[in-house]
Amino acid sequence: MADNPARTAVTGFYEAHPISEMQIMDKMRADGVDLDALTQDVLQNYDQDHYGGTAANDALAHAAGLDRDVRALDICCGLGGPARYMAAKYGCRVTGVDLTSSRVVGARNLSRMTALDGLVDFTVGDALDLPFADQSFDAAYSQEAFGHIPRKDRLISEAVRVVRSGGRIAFTDILATATTTTETRARLSDGMAFNELVTMDEYTTRLESGGCELVGAEDLGAEWREILLKRLKMYRSLEGQTVGRFGQEHFDAWDSIYAFFVDQFRTGELSGGRIVAQKR
Repeated sequence: MADNPARTAVTGFYEAHPISEMQIMDKMRADGVDLDALTQDVLQNYDQDHYGGTAANDALAHAAGLDRDVRALDICCGLGGPARYMAAKYGCRVTGVDLTSSRVVGARNLSRMTALDGLVDFTVGDALDLPFADQSFDAAYSQEAFGHIPRKDRLISEAVRVVRSGGRIAFTDILATATTTTETRARLSDGMAFNELVTMDEYTTRLESGGCELVGAEDLGAEWREILLKRLKMYRSLEGQTVGRFGQEHFDAWDSIYAFFVDQFRTGELSGGRIVAQKR
């Protein structure tokens, strides 16, 4: 990201996120998982920090055309759960890039534990200035991350630049709607580092003007409402662990902003979508 306050907000948000490498490891230990014999089939039950779990990965993989002949880029890869899943199930080579260095370290560590580090690799990088040559990838995908990134035209142009001609860009994201207020945008920016939320139409227009043809755009708002209610309950179940790491004040602030975020899907101020485009 070009502006330092936005970068700092995003990295700070994910450095203190309830889901971390430590949380994943602790949960597996508590469940009696043999970490010395960890497999991807087991890890995928713990490391999918996005909406819809592995079914959402499959939908995105199909949309992006992933198979064993594809080299894919996971933009804002986080702890690498989807990248490992895509590589293991579809045989593709996946590179993940993320702004938060601790997430990249965690992604590498978890991949080594499942012997997938030969198919996946991870690097620290900025989605607005991707550290890859033109047309390095056959496809690019992302899940619920672009809302953190300002300057959507630059974001899209970078994704288009690193994908070959005819390659696909597929992503899911939190979307603004016609009723999203300035106050809601400001609160989500301050509390969850959502630096720029746009509508489905704004995304499709920018993709088309950025050198792509729209393949599909699916509204996921109703589906995500139910998922987010369950995630709020899950995050609240981590109160003891979160307080232990960051203190009660941090947990209370997180709980307040996340409950507000979830409620905006009920009111219709927020929605979600899956968007697929093909580079001309």
